[in-house]
Amino acid sequence: MEMVFQPCMTEHHIPYSFPHYLLAKQSVDDRALNKDVLRALQASLPQRPIRIIEVGAGIGTMVKRLVNWNVIDQADYVLVDEMRENISYASEWLEIWARESCLNVERGAGNQLRIFDSTRDVHIHFECADIFDFIPKNERPADLLIAHAFLDLLPMPDSLHPLLTLTNSLAWLTLNFDGVTTLEPAVDVALDERIEALYHRTMDERPTGGESRSGRHLFEHLKHAGAAIVAAGSSDWVVFADKGSYPQDEAYFLHFILHFFEESLGRRAELNGDALNIWLKKRHSQIEHGELTYITHQIDFLIRK
Repeated sequence: MEMVFQPCMTEHHIPYSFPHYLLAKQSVDDRALNKDVLRALQASLPQRPIRIIEVGAGIGTMVKRLVNWNVIDQADYVLVDEMRENISYASEWLEIWARESCLNVERGAGNQLRIFDSTRDVHIHFECADIFDFIPKNERPADLLIAHAFLDLLPMPDSLHPLLTLTNSLAWLTLNFDGVTTLEPAVDVALDERIEALYHRTMDERPTGGESRSGRHLFEHLKHAGAAIVAAGSSDWVVFADKGSYPQDEAYFLHFILHFFEESLGRRAELNGDALNIWLKKRHSQIEHGELTYITHQIDFLIRK
């Protein structure tokens, strides 16, 4: 049973909650993650137990995924996120998931959670911190660093050197956005292209860093950071309806993507506000009728220091 949300409502009458969005995109990410890169990760992992640090870890969906996919069975897992709401949610939600999966659960001091059974034993440490505050305080590098849908939010290439101090060997860097956002069918071809271009520009202009073509640029950035690319491949989001219905909670995921568009573009002088509102209304309607197809191009990397 999923946890209940009580977020505020918007003019679209959709309750926007970031933890709910992270839950809703689990199935989208499951499909998107590049399976060749994942197999390379499994083949490269050291003898267990292993130490993992995940940065920008959200509500802990990657922990659940790696346990369910039998990628990890004995691990010390440090889950780092700067949003207190995410860390609080992760702490509760992972316990609920573990119990519903018939795993044993133990609470430890200092916001720790152990999930285990006869074959699995994963110790989770929840850290609410900005990643660049966490890095100098981390006392023990990991065997594996995970950054999932996170690197394209950071200033590059300057962030790579400090980030890679968190691992002794491997880093799995997934869902790095790479410059393509497609929504079909068209509402107005010229307006669609204008909105997409401006949306990508907001990524390039973020004061906190990040860019709209992070994926392709990581090949050179990683090389200059002294990392060897073990495997790389596309990890595109592809969301579409079957017989008018989206799988899992993916309709909510799509509505939230439009919420990102609204927040990013709502005050752009280059775009008429009324035109944007009409466009958003039509796109939300396409979702409600199971008509919208959404594609985003991203790239996964497995690297070794």
